[in-house]
Amino acid sequence: MAVDTRIMRDEELLNRLADARERIIGEIRKVIVGQDEVIEQTLISIFVGGHTIITGVPGLAKTLLVRTLSGVLDLSFKRIQFTPDLMPADITGTEIIEEDRTTGHRAMQFIRGPVFANIILADEINRTPPKTQAALLEAMQEGNVTVQGTTYQLPKPFFVLATQNPIEMEGTYPLPEAQLDRFMFNVRIGYLPEEDEVTVVKMTTSPQDLNLQRLMSADEIIEFQRLVRKVPANDLVTRYAVNLVGTSRPGPKAPDFINRWVTWGGSLRASQFLVLAGKARAILHGRFNVSCDDIRAMAQPALRHRILLNFQAESEKVDSDQVIKKLIETVPEPKSGLN
Repeated sequence: MAVDTRIMRDEELLNRLADARERIIGEIRKVIVGQDEVIEQTLISIFVGGHTIITGVPGLAKTLLVRTLSGVLDLSFKRIQFTPDLMPADITGTEIIEEDRTTGHRAMQFIRGPVFANIILADEINRTPPKTQAALLEAMQEGNVTVQGTTYQLPKPFFVLATQNPIEMEGTYPLPEAQLDRFMFNVRIGYLPEEDEVTVVKMTTSPQDLNLQRLMSADEIIEFQRLVRKVPANDLVTRYAVNLVGTSRPGPKAPDFINRWVTWGGSLRASQFLVLAGKARAILHGRFNVSCDDIRAMAQPALRHRILLNFQAESEKVDSDQVIKKLIETVPEPKSGLN
């Protein structure tokens, strides 16, 4: 009977999440126009519990998207503007000496930094030196920060949504591959079609009285994260994801285009995130099983920042999205007879 109750509970959560997807996207559309794919990919990373890099030129509403999402999800939000002079303590917080006015006793007190929020917008993360970037790594990986030997837990759920500007390279400190690999997705925001841009201009140059509904609490998001991991992915789907990532690595068995253009391919973490992303996509669309189509749909955001291209690819103006597209065309789905 307990098993049946758990199954009923999971089915109820599945239906709630599929319904929530439409409502959340509907609310965000009141502010953000024509970026449904970007919104869904960001939601998927949140329901998996991963962190995301959002890449796009200035003026494409990256910050507005994150702020709106945090409001609709009823999560605390902090924005950190990364600059060359930003220090680790500016992110994590610092200890100060505080005096009790009644007793005159002095003691060290920890003042929490902006990292203590559910959603952190790390704006232009590649504009700060590696030492400061690393201050965010422990928070991303462990869900806590350590200051003066004392560890402080961050609120749950916790997400870092980092932005990068691809056209301004001066004064930047590109994230090392090992650090990039800790981000689940690299989501790209592009220019809008003309009609959508006209809509945005009309909206933003007229009086606005928006009232966004708060549709999901932190506790519900944690429940949905647990549900994602329960979604079954059969051996064929898992093997397909692993083959897709494995084929991205140069070597004797790699396709010619990989050896020609790629210096380093996807890691084991890429396979894990690809399967988790496929599971999250499945339940967001009301299905309790993941398919190879889900894996293919998530391949670009999950792999584009993990495939390191060489000078040959740069000289031929090949980007990682083109490599991933060829990977999808090249790697077949495993046959059902495989064990």
